[in-house]
Amino acid sequence: MDVLTENKLQARTKNLLSALSEGLYERDNAIRLSFLATIAGESIFLLGPPGVGKSLIARRLKHAFADGTSFEYLMSKFSTPDEIFGPISIKKLKEEDKYERLTDRYLPGANIVFLDEIWKAGPAIQNALLTILNEKIYRNGDQDLQVDLRGIITASNELPPRNQSLEPIWDRFLIRLQIGKIRNFQNLVDMIVSTEDVYEDTIPTELKLTKEELDELNTAIDQVEVPAEVLNTQQLEMYKIEAFNEKPNNLERQIKIYDRRWKKIIRLLRSSAFLNGRQRVDLMDCFLMEHCLWNYPEHQEVVREMITDAVRKHGYSLAINLNALKQEVADFEQDVDRETRIRNTTVEDQLLPVHEKYYQLEKVSTQFNGELIAIDQFRQLQTDEDTVTNFYDQQQNLINRIKTRKGEKENSILTNFNGQLQSFTLATRQQERTEIIYKKPHSVVAKFWNERFQQLTHYIEQQQEQIRVHEASELALLEDHLFVESEWAEVVKTNLEEVKAALQNLHLRLEKLQYSYAKVTTN
Repeated sequence: MDVLTENKLQARTKNLLSALSEGLYERDNAIRLSFLATIAGESIFLLGPPGVGKSLIARRLKHAFADGTSFEYLMSKFSTPDEIFGPISIKKLKEEDKYERLTDRYLPGANIVFLDEIWKAGPAIQNALLTILNEKIYRNGDQDLQVDLRGIITASNELPPRNQSLEPIWDRFLIRLQIGKIRNFQNLVDMIVSTEDVYEDTIPTELKLTKEELDELNTAIDQVEVPAEVLNTQQLEMYKIEAFNEKPNNLERQIKIYDRRWKKIIRLLRSSAFLNGRQRVDLMDCFLMEHCLWNYPEHQEVVREMITDAVRKHGYSLAINLNALKQEVADFEQDVDRETRIRNTTVEDQLLPVHEKYYQLEKVSTQFNGELIAIDQFRQLQTDEDTVTNFYDQQQNLINRIKTRKGEKENSILTNFNGQLQSFTLATRQQERTEIIYKKPHSVVAKFWNERFQQLTHYIEQQQEQIRVHEASELALLEDHLFVESEWAEVVKTNLEEVKAALQNLHLRLEKLQYSYAKVTTN
């Protein structure tokens, strides 16, 4: 089957992963990531105690391939290169005086390799492994042997010891995954009582990948597009890791990531996208970086938060340069405002509310009881007719009822107090009032604005169209991702919806702006 023209690649991969995980409990993620690493041509390191199924994952993984052969070895400090790469050919040595190994049934001749307790390997084994992991080449005597190695799974119950020369080989393991005991009690019971042979090859032949299909996949994966939002997310992750490492508390346990790893991560994301039936990496794939960027287990939560924050706040926003676009629209609005609006500011007295419902009497007679008047009553007063009005003290207690009318002077009242009219002024404060006068812009300026409006509008509409083109395919598959938990789909959706709303808002602002200066121009 030609996987490049098969439109059901994701369904086939999903069925294959399901078959590989059958009979295993709480190991789905390890199987998925091991398979993904193998397709990407990368290696995976499993960290966990003995007896949690690390070697079983490797043995099951080889069944995914029609011509899969495996090699498995438990390292110790006494392990020799002969045990890993094959014994020396005595015949070659005697007859041709050549130092070559017989590699057929050893690591160089296998497709899937599992090396347990990897840190116990000696320097000679480690040096050979470095070349195999990085270049897929094994130096056999005086010849460079191109190995058909699809995936190396390594494991240990500990991290590489510090102060030893293990950092280069540790860096070669792109995916790092912790595996623990079965957590769900019922799953544990089912595993214990099961009589199924979990090592048996039960994968249907039609699901297995052939060498030809793997070659096609390898070529097709390199053609997968890596859009701006993905590259920006990775770049943000770089900055966040640098900031983390610069903190004094983290100097002893930094997140050390080198350039080669970032390149390998992109290859992993491309592989994920293609196996998910896409020709384009999306933000959901970015969550796979969580398994590639930690050096210590406590880093995982930190890295996960970094990725979530980058996708949630900046995913699609950076791809369309949203902040710069917002600033450009704001600058345009300011330019139009300065050119078309003259502001005339005056200072006037405005009544000062007290307790939100009253006005304060400013000049109160010592004999007059009352300091506050209700705002509603004041507004109903007339200059030619007395109205019985309530007056209150500062505690808002009613203390007087007197006939009152509005004074001739602004913000004043007249009360009939002790048979005489007395005038009281209400407390005011000075307040600025701005009057806007519109003026017609010069025709040259208006023409420039129209061009500016067209350019910005065209750019926004381009971005909206690009989102529309990819939105249906990307969002439809978010929650059905083969290698990332569906819970992260909401993070991607939220960012996309916010970007769409922001673009629509900017589009409306530009239309209102264009209408505002066009209206002034035609007047």
